Amino acid sequence: MMKKYITCTNQVQRWGIFEIALEGNRGGNPFTDYTIQGEFCGKNEHKTVEGFYDGDGVYKVRFMPSFEGTYTFQISGSYAQDPEYHGTFEVTPAEEGNHGPVRVANQYHFAYEDGTPYYSIGTTCYVWALQTEELQEQTLETLKNSAFNKIRFCIFPKHYDYNLNEPYSYPYEGTPVDSSVLTRDNFMAYNGCPKGNDWDYTRFRPEHFAHLEKRIQDLMELGIEADLIVMHPYDRWGFSMMSKEEDDLYWNYVIARFCAYRNVWWSLANEYDLMPQKSLEDWERYASILCEKDVYGHLRSIHNCHKMYDFTRPWITHCSIQRTDPYLSGERVTEWRERYQKPVVLDEIVYEGNIELNWGNIPGEEMNRRFWEAAVRGGYPGHGETYLSKDHLLWWSHGGVLKGSSPKRFAFLLQILKETPGPGLVQMHPSAKVHMATREDLCATVDSLLPVPYYLYYYGFRCSAFKEYYFDDEKEYEVEVLDTWDMTITKCGTFRGKFQVPLPGKQFIAVRIFEKGLL
Repeated sequence: MMKKYITCTNQVQRWGIFEIALEGNRGGNPFTDYTIQGEFCGKNEHKTVEGFYDGDGVYKVRFMPSFEGTYTFQISGSYAQDPEYHGTFEVTPAEEGNHGPVRVANQYHFAYEDGTPYYSIGTTCYVWALQTEELQEQTLETLKNSAFNKIRFCIFPKHYDYNLNEPYSYPYEGTPVDSSVLTRDNFMAYNGCPKGNDWDYTRFRPEHFAHLEKRIQDLMELGIEADLIVMHPYDRWGFSMMSKEEDDLYWNYVIARFCAYRNVWWSLANEYDLMPQKSLEDWERYASILCEKDVYGHLRSIHNCHKMYDFTRPWITHCSIQRTDPYLSGERVTEWRERYQKPVVLDEIVYEGNIELNWGNIPGEEMNRRFWEAAVRGGYPGHGETYLSKDHLLWWSHGGVLKGSSPKRFAFLLQILKETPGPGLVQMHPSAKVHMATREDLCATVDSLLPVPYYLYYYGFRCSAFKEYYFDDEKEYEVEVLDTWDMTITKCGTFRGKFQVPLPGKQFIAVRIFEKGLL
């Protein structure tokens, strides 16, 4: 007998989500006792994906088509007495704003699958999606009006200083520890401790994951990548202490639910090295599950606290780095690029704010400086904000409204990056055959095999009244002075040979020089 047809459209855009929902077995434990999978065939691809149980006797399979045209599909598994189900659907061209998943491009940079360059300007907002509905909507409105095109956040709830409230929902059936016993003084004693919790780690709460999917979709519509933190140590519920079998069940479920969303990135953990209960073998096992089950090959990394992971591991697509030095962040991008031979994303370079903890109290000027230091060296910086306020809401954890002065400056940096005539920037080595008055000046050029007459200098703290430049005697160069704090561009004219450029004698100035007519 054919199962009830619940949701299945006949048409989907390229890199959209084709979903089949079918009724099946309710008895036993549907999360562990039954399987469902789909086989999808088009002219240019053939993929098999696993589905998942979504509660109320409903099983779902999701697929993200990478090409236009006619596809056939077949559903199978043990989820029902009559599990076979098949059909066809049409994939239409991608709609405006849909460029596909982000991929690594030119080894050290990123581009969407349709070839459009992607310059990551990220932020961290760990559990914004697990706050009140009103606060979540406020966060989305803030993101809509910002330059951020990536946001890191957790699947599990988070328990940490300034974030002791109960989450919007829980991932498992059961009951949590009584939060009334928690205070700011004793919260650390609960980290990773399951005492008082009563969870069934084999039975997910589908509404928790469905809600996160809604937020991933919301971000997708804003053109923002969802960098999902799958595991983390800041836990009073026991989710960081699950067994190997429970972890693997969780990983398989999360991948089956989320991997069809084109804007998903995977972060295996936030601060993996603060989870001593997980071994290196565990992390590598999670990675192998991810590589096998995510048939779309979304971007993958893992985030450190003190000790960086070995980013040369083949499953890692890019470095996700927390600064390991309190003062140097962007300044080490070139070193890390050369060491790991992959894109460098500085997901945490400490946060703009005023809390008592030193990772959360730099001013906006310093945050913006670190962004430019990283970007000019060919890296991609990430933001966070931890300002105390009467509402006790810190963007870094809760979302809401940004209070800092740096975020609005990132739009200016993003504009400059998008105007780069190539895949991205790379720091020029001081020995490069470019004659400068001061060879130790920080200078970037286009990261390309062929030289491009484009140079971006960043002077950071320095306050020069002028600089001299010399590249060659033939080309004419256009010169612009960029005030990275006031977000202004001053055109200085066209020059040939050796020339001098007046500067405003203030901090945070950049100079952009390029062959006439290049931009």
